[in-house]
Amino acid sequence: MTERGEMAGFWGIVPAGGSGTRLWPLSRAGSPKFLHDLTGSGRSLLQGTVDRLEPLCGERLMVVTGVLHAESVREQLPDLGDDGLLVEPSPRESMPAIGLAAALVEQQDPEGVIGSFAADHVIGQEDAFRECVREAVAVAHTGKLVTIGIEPSYPATGFGYIQTGLPLEIPGAPRALAVRAFVEKPDAPTAQAYVSSGEFRWNAGMFVVKASVLLDMLAHYQPLMAHYLRSIANNPMRLNELWPRLTKIAIDPAIAEPAAVDGRVAVVPGNFEWDDVGDFASLASVLVESADAPGVKVLGEQELVVMQDSTGVIAPRSGRTVVALGLDDVVVVDTPDAVMVTTRERAQDVKQIVEKLKLSGREDLT
Repeated sequence: MTERGEMAGFWGIVPAGGSGTRLWPLSRAGSPKFLHDLTGSGRSLLQGTVDRLEPLCGERLMVVTGVLHAESVREQLPDLGDDGLLVEPSPRESMPAIGLAAALVEQQDPEGVIGSFAADHVIGQEDAFRECVREAVAVAHTGKLVTIGIEPSYPATGFGYIQTGLPLEIPGAPRALAVRAFVEKPDAPTAQAYVSSGEFRWNAGMFVVKASVLLDMLAHYQPLMAHYLRSIANNPMRLNELWPRLTKIAIDPAIAEPAAVDGRVAVVPGNFEWDDVGDFASLASVLVESADAPGVKVLGEQELVVMQDSTGVIAPRSGRTVVALGLDDVVVVDTPDAVMVTTRERAQDVKQIVEKLKLSGREDLT
């Protein structure tokens, strides 16, 4: 392992699923948020994730996605190796997706370490991110499941938290700490108590672990799933047969939470900017403010937006001009077949609109 180059035996895993319903109508089931450029960088969130990982893993990269999105992923990542795209026959949550990649890595590289990072997050200070991954890999070689915990910048109620314990004193990982527990999304007073204590980090869903250790943990906590995944890795022709038998479960309840209780999980504190871009309020935080209009952030063509005594986030995606007059913290998303208007305060509720459209038979819009 060199200080700045690729890490031998490290594999990047990118689960690319979900529909990002809180970013409707930009993000939809057929075109989820990871396929979009939501930062104005010219690269989709998926491409940005791969760009961050390649200096660490090189060609040892696997993207796990669904049948619906496989073609788009291949178009966005034309250099992805033939074995680098794993296509799920149906959505089964994150544990089967990550577990399948781990089972395939275990076969090819029994001592290999995987790092799983969501396809739809935004990360700043990428050098600092990669240094955290390097520390996490050092800890993973000791047989632990390792997560990277983000330092909370405010008492968020929309994220899960990681309760940290004592320093682990592992060579190559000076900041590594034991994990006492994973906790679910808290209410506001509890979130404030977490942040004030200094013991808690945001759970960003980043996991680094030896592929064989992950499968062995899975064999302990979810034995049938481990058996099926290893069977698929041994004979990929059984994928369509065995995949429907896998439990729909995320990696946290499947292995991370029980393993933390058993003292088998570590955390490396992340000292870089991170955002899951979960709604339009989050999107506003990652966009650059318009030079001509203070308080205005535009995702798309600036010349299509006219703001007078207004602030907020505008996404002109239909080619039409969008005008706002006398509105504070407005969110306007204009697409060819739908226009959505709300406020940043109600950004979390956009998901309810998607459900309402489905119930009214307008799944063509979702």
